Amino acid sequence: MSFEQFQFIAQINTNISNCGYEHPTPIQEKAIPEVMSGKDILGLAQTGTGKTAAFALPVIQRLSKGPRGKVRALIVAPTRELAEQINTSFKELAIGTGLRSIAVYGGVGKNPQLEAFRRGVEILVACPGRLLDHLNNHDLKLNKVDTLVLDEADQMFDMGFFPDIRRILKHLPQKRQTLLFSATMPADIRKLADETLTNPQEIRIKLEQPLDLITQAVYPVSKRQKSALLLHLLKEEPTEGSTLIFTRTKYGAKNLAKKLVSNGFSASALQGNMSQNQRQNALTGFRDGTFKMLVATDIAARGIDISRVAQVVNFDLPSTAEAYTHRIGRTGRAKRSGRAISFMCYDDQAMVKAIERLQKKTIERITIDGFAMEETGEQQTKQTGHPRKQNRNQRKKAGSHRSGKQQRQQAGNTRKSPTPKRSSNIFGLGQKGD
Repeated sequence: MSFEQFQFIAQINTNISNCGYEHPTPIQEKAIPEVMSGKDILGLAQTGTGKTAAFALPVIQRLSKGPRGKVRALIVAPTRELAEQINTSFKELAIGTGLRSIAVYGGVGKNPQLEAFRRGVEILVACPGRLLDHLNNHDLKLNKVDTLVLDEADQMFDMGFFPDIRRILKHLPQKRQTLLFSATMPADIRKLADETLTNPQEIRIKLEQPLDLITQAVYPVSKRQKSALLLHLLKEEPTEGSTLIFTRTKYGAKNLAKKLVSNGFSASALQGNMSQNQRQNALTGFRDGTFKMLVATDIAARGIDISRVAQVVNFDLPSTAEAYTHRIGRTGRAKRSGRAISFMCYDDQAMVKAIERLQKKTIERITIDGFAMEETGEQQTKQTGHPRKQNRNQRKKAGSHRSGKQQRQQAGNTRKSPTPKRSSNIFGLGQKGD
């Protein structure tokens, strides 16, 4: 099967060829004809299956024959990185058609966005927060939108965007085509689909398909040994290509990236406290090989379109089994094999079992000499109390029975330790290793 069967205009076919697309993926093969027919679509497909082109190509085909200067296609995405990625795809596939597109999100100045609105754009890719800001300030109108795309809808729910989506829908015409794409179908997504779609055509791409090329392994380890285990694996079992490492927190991403750099690795961090320029530079450096490793929070899980990620490391496991699938889906792309390893602490065992239930298979456990999982969880430690903390509490209680004079004498004989200075060097973009 080829793209010629869709009967796109000649310029779109040229752009498809220039982008290196040879054959449509399963989601493209099924979705493109339905989108071109004007139907509402509920598409269930994992990141990395080619769904951006599945809606971009038919949207460009439709807009190429209509009026210009007004927003006619609105694509809503949960993260800045994903918005930029989608916008880049639209620009590449719309070359020579005269169609203009822009990505709109927070963290950057509004003036370039306002200038683009004044010049006129037909395709708007936006994150909910900044889009609502523009709408509330009457910076643009969406009354001419005839195609709405909600991409990564399940992640927008995870990030709390559902109220914003409802507000955005009020600015759109009732009569429109709506395309909703999601990797999973929780109850919230089904509810949104029922509210926004009219007699939708449901398209499902098997969740397991993109995972076939990914080798997965779980490493039992204690929390305090995770950094040491990561360094051990990176040194003893190096991989050709880049490594994407996921942490649970922004602080953890920044500090782990600093630790990698201090151990001679070329690494950068990607987390929400960084400016948009810093985030973009980190991604660009990761794509072009300046940084061999990127330590990221889940903002990167669905916003990185890099075909040569050789390895994904779950330094911290995510909060849902579905999020795990999105994370490891960053490797094993473009028919290349990939590797996904996860660190499992005592409190992570239930999540690993949930991941295995979702995949309907057991993930290999690998034990490394010198590294072992703790036998009790953090919650149990909190309940029983840490021995050192108990001793401190006992000494404090015993000291309360001393006379005031004795306590003052002891205080006078105790030297105050100097307060350590806080470093002003905030790790953002990362540094090159030797």
